[in-house]
Amino acid sequence: MSQRRMRVWLPSLRPAAVSGGKDHTDAPEYSMDPRAEESAPPVEDSVVDAAIYVDGRRQPGSPDLSRLRALVPRRDGAMAWIGLHQPSEAQLLAAADQFGLHELAVEDAIVAHQRPKLERYGDTLFVVLRAARYLDEAEEVCFGEIHLFVGTDFVLTVRHGQAPDLSAVRRRLEDDPDLLRLGPEAVLYAVLDAVVDGYAPVVAGLQNDIDEIETQVFNRDPRVSRRIYELLREVIEFQRAASPLLGILADLEAGFDKYGTGEELQRHLRDVADHATTVAERVDGFRQLLNSILAVNATLVSQAQNEEMKHLTEASYAQSEEVKKISSWAAILFAPTVVGGIYGMNFDFMPELHWKYGYVMAVGLMAAVSVALYAIFKRRGWL
Repeated sequence: MSQRRMRVWLPSLRPAAVSGGKDHTDAPEYSMDPRAEESAPPVEDSVVDAAIYVDGRRQPGSPDLSRLRALVPRRDGAMAWIGLHQPSEAQLLAAADQFGLHELAVEDAIVAHQRPKLERYGDTLFVVLRAARYLDEAEEVCFGEIHLFVGTDFVLTVRHGQAPDLSAVRRRLEDDPDLLRLGPEAVLYAVLDAVVDGYAPVVAGLQNDIDEIETQVFNRDPRVSRRIYELLREVIEFQRAASPLLGILADLEAGFDKYGTGEELQRHLRDVADHATTVAERVDGFRQLLNSILAVNATLVSQAQNEEMKHLTEASYAQSEEVKKISSWAAILFAPTVVGGIYGMNFDFMPELHWKYGYVMAVGLMAAVSVALYAIFKRRGWL
């Protein structure tokens, strides 16, 4: 799994006035006083790509964000697109200063490991997405995180983790100037589409794991319980990444008319919503199926334990029956031994010792006691 980033403390954060709902209409207001870092790297060190686009065509840009911001033409169809990869606190604060980003959104981007969400701060959208990819060798899901600041003439992407490859998203848009001409929202659509498309291999990998687990369960593999639990945790984490996308896309669709989203872009976003709905339904089905498999496995384990207990009980019963037989024959043989032992003692003065019929009486006594004990044990079922 991807490593969770440590929370970074932001000193002197004053809460900004926020209007009702998610629409934060106040102008960006900063009270962030970053700690002095003499050796702090410049923001340009975290820039993966930075370019200006006019009418869907890439123009010469600059990794210097202040210069890049000044180069953006002040007209429709012009925007800047800057990609940052795991910037430090100081680097992100520098970028926020150049583009006038709201301090609360910047704080979330610095801290990272946020839930997927969409918030509006004046004319700027702040979107958090969680990407996922399936690692075949480890058979586990690895998660990344993308933060997007979408303004009227700029897009700033902040990527934590390896997925998805936003350079591929950029190339796709640059190869489709008609779509890129639609502005910053087209970049938001393309990133959303890449994230949702990246979920497909994850869904396929999880489905394969579940199929393997079902086979293990019915083969009574003792290791399957741990694998079910671990996979269920991954499915829950994946569900937390994918399900909130439905709310994000619904919020975007609700603002189509208010913010004048073009019809072509609306169709693209609805297509992403359809794919996201399919993924969310599949993941929800996985979670229910794994819970059912866990219950079935528990039942099978319980049945196996009951069978084992039955075998042990049967073995114990059989052993008890054998003990009864041995004990019965031991008691039967013990009686003649007692009689023989008494009359075998070397004393001169014993009753019937010199009697003519003493031997016959002793043997008859032995036989009578043995027969009587045999009859008693036979009646009780011991023999």
